[in-house]
Amino acid sequence: MGSEDVLKSASTLASYNVLLQVMFRVLTFLLNAFSLRFVSKELIGVVNVRLMLLYSTLVFLSREAFRRACLSSEGAGRNWRQVINLLWLTFPVGCVWGVLLLCVWWWVLQAPDPQSIPHYVPAVGLFCLAALTELLAEPLWVLAHAHMFVRLKVIAESLAMIAKCLVTVVMVVSAPQWGLYIFSAAQCVYAGFLLLCYVLYFIHFLGSEEAERKLFPVSHITDLLPSRVDHEPLLNWKLTTLTWSFFKQSFLKQILTEGERYVMTFLNVLNFGDQGVYDIINNLGSMVARFLFLPIEESFYVFFAKVLERGRDVRHQKQEEVSMAAEVLECLLKLVLLIGLIIAVFGYAYSHLALDIYGGELLSSGAGPALLRCYSCYVLLLAINGVTECFVFAAMSKEEVDRYNLVMLGLSASFLLLSYWLTWMLGGIGFILANCCNMALRITHSIVYIHEYFLLSEYRPLWGLRPHSAVIIALGVSSILTACSESMFCCDDGWLLRLVHITVGAVCLLGVVVTVYFTETRLVQFVRTQLLSKYSKKHT
Repeated sequence: MGSEDVLKSASTLASYNVLLQVMFRVLTFLLNAFSLRFVSKELIGVVNVRLMLLYSTLVFLSREAFRRACLSSEGAGRNWRQVINLLWLTFPVGCVWGVLLLCVWWWVLQAPDPQSIPHYVPAVGLFCLAALTELLAEPLWVLAHAHMFVRLKVIAESLAMIAKCLVTVVMVVSAPQWGLYIFSAAQCVYAGFLLLCYVLYFIHFLGSEEAERKLFPVSHITDLLPSRVDHEPLLNWKLTTLTWSFFKQSFLKQILTEGERYVMTFLNVLNFGDQGVYDIINNLGSMVARFLFLPIEESFYVFFAKVLERGRDVRHQKQEEVSMAAEVLECLLKLVLLIGLIIAVFGYAYSHLALDIYGGELLSSGAGPALLRCYSCYVLLLAINGVTECFVFAAMSKEEVDRYNLVMLGLSASFLLLSYWLTWMLGGIGFILANCCNMALRITHSIVYIHEYFLLSEYRPLWGLRPHSAVIIALGVSSILTACSESMFCCDDGWLLRLVHITVGAVCLLGVVVTVYFTETRLVQFVRTQLLSKYSKKHT
């Protein structure tokens, strides 16, 4: 597959992933709003913080390193038999992590009050079972992702999420007394649907004319099981050692990604009720980051990993591909920077209104609006870090990955200490400020690496972090106008004045978008031809 085809597929994958994550976030958004009417915020805190932390930790530590290694350019001439054998190790690794995490969640962590939140012990076991079920689909996921089966991921995860939401809604309404069993059953249904969709798709696809036309490396469903070919090693040693390097990194990355949940879970700095409120606001604040920035990062990591040769000097690579990678990186940086700035500017003036509409006085009173305003600024850092680390991880050699693990270790330790100290002083806002500090340090490291990577070439992709002066002025004016609008019209004097406040924001946002359209022409062209290519084709 040529560089142009890889870029096209990665852009399509990013577009579909964005749509998929939009649906996920909207459904979760509505589900939380619905659940708040039937269950306590303490129960929401146990599920969304304690149990989902267990689930994400088990799944991430078991599969992330395998995904990174098997999708990297090391496998350009890969032996898929060896890759599939390596990917099946995710399940036994998951079983080992599952036993360890079960012991911690059952006997080390303080259990919630069984009178107010019953069924905690079986719920922990069911969440582990759901995580292991999802790991069974990992070889199929990597095969699909490597061959750009973009619609499969969208359909599978959409059906799984819809099934999870339906189970949750029905059980919350009909049997709210079941408590944690409701959310445990829903998570098991999600994992089961996900595995079933991938298995059914490959049963249908393998051996078909389409598979033969695409020269798909697997011809029968039994070939997806681990096996050994005569005169060949069971595993690719180079890929295995790369997986180990990524595993050490993924352990640290998980601590950084879910750091505030680990602090809340292991250090008890917030009670379950406060954890529930913080998590709801965290999900609301991170909606754009999760459904827009994360899919772009995942999809263009595939592009950079295929186009660039890992660990090789930029002067000794194909200059056409280096040029394309630099141009794409510059446009991606400009795109996420502008989106992050817009969120930071408008998030300040509309956080109180958003929380009041979503959860009523439960969320809009107290520290809720301040939490969401801080998170709006944090999203800007998330946006930049996602793209810069996406490139860095695709370009680093194995030795550089190992060295960066030491950097991540230092960041992890400082983050945990800073989180505990700031949360002890400032409450939930301390978590967000600690995350901002960590993200700023990670961005600094990535920017230094990118600068040195392209230093001896003619390309300067970091210029993408310099928006046009007209855009900065438009954002500054919008910030002043929306802040004044909030102080005058929001949020205790009825819906008429709220609508006036919303109208002011809409007009300011339109002004910013128009300014971007006429000043950032190169970015607009990139979005048209890559991220929105399927729509632009209709007009060409």
